[in-house]
Amino acid sequence: MAQKIVIIGGVGGGATAAAQIRRNDKQSEVILFDKGSHISFSNCGMPYYIGGAVEERDDLLISADRFREKYKVDVRTNSEVISINRKKKSIQYKMESEIHEETYGKLILSPGAEAVVPNIDGIEETRTFTLHTIPNMDAIHSFIDMEKPKTAAIVGAGFIGMEIVENLHALGIKCTVIDRSEQVLKLVDHDMASIIEDHLSEKNVDIILNDSLASFSDHGKCLHLNSGKTVQADMTILAVGIKPNTKLAIDAELKIGNTGAIHVNEFMQTTDPDIYALGDAVETKDQITQAPRSFALAWPAHRQAYIIASHLNGETISYNGTLGSAILKVFDLTVGATGNNSTRIKQQGFTFKEATLKTYSNARYYPGSDRVWLKVLFDEKSGTIYGGQVVGFAGADKRLAVLATAIKGNLTVADLPELELAYAPPYSSSKDPINILGYKAASQIEKE
Repeated sequence: MAQKIVIIGGVGGGATAAAQIRRNDKQSEVILFDKGSHISFSNCGMPYYIGGAVEERDDLLISADRFREKYKVDVRTNSEVISINRKKKSIQYKMESEIHEETYGKLILSPGAEAVVPNIDGIEETRTFTLHTIPNMDAIHSFIDMEKPKTAAIVGAGFIGMEIVENLHALGIKCTVIDRSEQVLKLVDHDMASIIEDHLSEKNVDIILNDSLASFSDHGKCLHLNSGKTVQADMTILAVGIKPNTKLAIDAELKIGNTGAIHVNEFMQTTDPDIYALGDAVETKDQITQAPRSFALAWPAHRQAYIIASHLNGETISYNGTLGSAILKVFDLTVGATGNNSTRIKQQGFTFKEATLKTYSNARYYPGSDRVWLKVLFDEKSGTIYGGQVVGFAGADKRLAVLATAIKGNLTVADLPELELAYAPPYSSSKDPINILGYKAASQIEKE
């Protein structure tokens, strides 16, 4: 039965939902609104365009005209939805300073998130940037091209902070990373983060931890830290986090979850069954602990789009939670994690043990073999895997994939030695690092 489906927001969530809906349903009217000029773009590719690894800006973008033609979707860019009227089943949107109205049968919210910009004295917007949208990327790219900065401060040592520091470094810009935590990349545990910190130091990146930005002076070129230290920088990247865009949902009196993101059920419906939500703005559950969490990652958004499109098509496929599998490149290192780290496991009241392994990616005598560190967190009695972490110069990505699959498949650490992982000297050792990690972990399981 044909429906009228309105989608608010594009990128990985909304645009994927529109495409998936059209694959299932050739008859329904689908309208996609986005307040920006681009309905979809690669957030993850933006640091690499700035650093020059991605040469063409257009490679990060999906043409609205091409999308419109391919999927027969009414795409309305530069159109900001400003309100939802649930009783009338309509939205109001602003385009070219005029207010318009559109009705809907089903509504999908994909408003995403926005970069956090702290209210800091002395901030100079012409040399202080966030990196979350294409206009952000263009502003940074233009500043570097025009001003030729020699130094940069990166405030925040999470995903964006780590990726942008590598790419600014590639342009010959001397970088200082500042973070209020005791380590970089809270994605992983402290022992794994220390490997990353040593690598950053080897690359001549300055790292200041347990400290935070208090104010700017000298037209934004001098950063004053709470410790009293100062950092001189021609430009600053604020990478202190993001927050979900929930205003539309709050104004429409939809339930907001404990994490501050939009509450949804297993079919991605909000508390209004005719309104769905997905992506960075929603709260789902941790697949392992079942605790509410909000994940700003591409895979969950794409999977959630499939769940919504299927539900609109009369299917009842559930979204069963998120592991939070994530990976990134930090200079020559690959860093990844899946499931929970030790901090989060403790916060949820779980007791656990851990096993770590420092080894090599493949047979040491074969060219290209290099170091890789693995870690697994697990229940001390059952061996249930709570989380895995990898840091390595080679072969880290495939070990992360195995750990994520093992968790999804409800394997225990005692199962890891039994995984028959393919071996040849260019790829592994006769016992894969995952096997050896499993042996180490299984030996710690309490015997009844």
